Amino acid sequence: MRVLHVFDHSIPLHSGYTFRSRSILREQRRLGWETFHLTSPKHSAPGRDEEDVDGLHFYRTRWQPSGIAALPVLREFALMRALERRLLEVCARVQPDVLHAHSPVLNALPALRVGRRLGVPVVYEVRAFWEDAAVDHGTSREGDLRYRASRALETWALRRADQVTTICDGLRNEIVARGVAADRVTVIPNAVDVEKFAVGGAADPALSAELGLQGKRVLGFIGSFYAYEGLALLLAALPAIAAEVPNVRVLLVGGGPQDAALKSAAKQLGVEHLVVFRGRVPHEQVERYYDLIDVLVYPRLPMRLTEIVTPLKPLEAMARRRLLVASDVGGHKELIHDGQTGRLFQAGSAAALAAAVIELLGAPQSWEALRAAGRQFVERERTWAASVARYASVYAAVPRAESALVRSA
Repeated sequence: MRVLHVFDHSIPLHSGYTFRSRSILREQRRLGWETFHLTSPKHSAPGRDEEDVDGLHFYRTRWQPSGIAALPVLREFALMRALERRLLEVCARVQPDVLHAHSPVLNALPALRVGRRLGVPVVYEVRAFWEDAAVDHGTSREGDLRYRASRALETWALRRADQVTTICDGLRNEIVARGVAADRVTVIPNAVDVEKFAVGGAADPALSAELGLQGKRVLGFIGSFYAYEGLALLLAALPAIAAEVPNVRVLLVGGGPQDAALKSAAKQLGVEHLVVFRGRVPHEQVERYYDLIDVLVYPRLPMRLTEIVTPLKPLEAMARRRLLVASDVGGHKELIHDGQTGRLFQAGSAAALAAAVIELLGAPQSWEALRAAGRQFVERERTWAASVARYASVYAAVPRAESALVRSA
């Protein structure tokens, strides 16, 4: 089986998207499949037209918008045409049995055009809907013209792909509701490499002292600071938490669009002395920061994106046997069993967040059971080996028509 994957971006860039992609490729190779990898023009890391990263060979699509092609809408069409041309070039070289396009739809549409032209089946993997991501980024509003057009393109692509995969039941239900046959939609859930996660490491005294966290109860978040993550809600809950837990501190590791707004909010709330903004840290240093945190907090806000998409971070926390508190959005409820593997609170409520944290910190007798159950859940249901094995039935279900590539060979 020769599978050509089409990604939005990839390693060496660091994101949940790129880490999922890398894990998929490694597991597929362990299963004996040949994988090839093409990134879209949106891969922004400098590099060559082809490069090896972490043992994987990537084909890049180099393109810079200019003139009218730099205008909104025209830019997206020009981007897709550039990806289509590059995809044809790569297909001629690697002769894939399957094209596997990953979100967004800007990758799926070129893959469908090339697949139809060459007679190669197409699998489309939806990790989130493009229109919902645009709402969070502030480039669209739910229901406006751009939103409806993006949704229509997404639905068009979903109905024409030979098979569809997605990361959770929330997205699967939405895809089926758009008229895609249920037997063509397979969930390949997010997962973790359990063996790569250190369990319950001790806090580094020097780092703890450097950050002023010695002797403190530390709430933390490690990741990208997007509005939908709800970190402002955590800051809003902090005065109530501090009233009950005077030695509490919040450690925020990462960065993103909300960085400046969060620092401003901490000052306005008068809690800046309780919050440590560490900024982005090298990936190999992340474990040291997890070891400083007593309770990881994931306060995602209630909206379409968070209700139907599952995140990766809570799984990583459970794999590390960490305590966690999370909002009860749909994406979290697929992963976290309240009172068993973590604590859930009413999404959007600072008071509910504060109450959940205070209750958890006040019940140390429950901590070991929560940690153990979280780790067991990941080991049992959310390893990459178990998740990626589901692709076997997906690829087996695609058409086996002789392709134009084979006929021309």
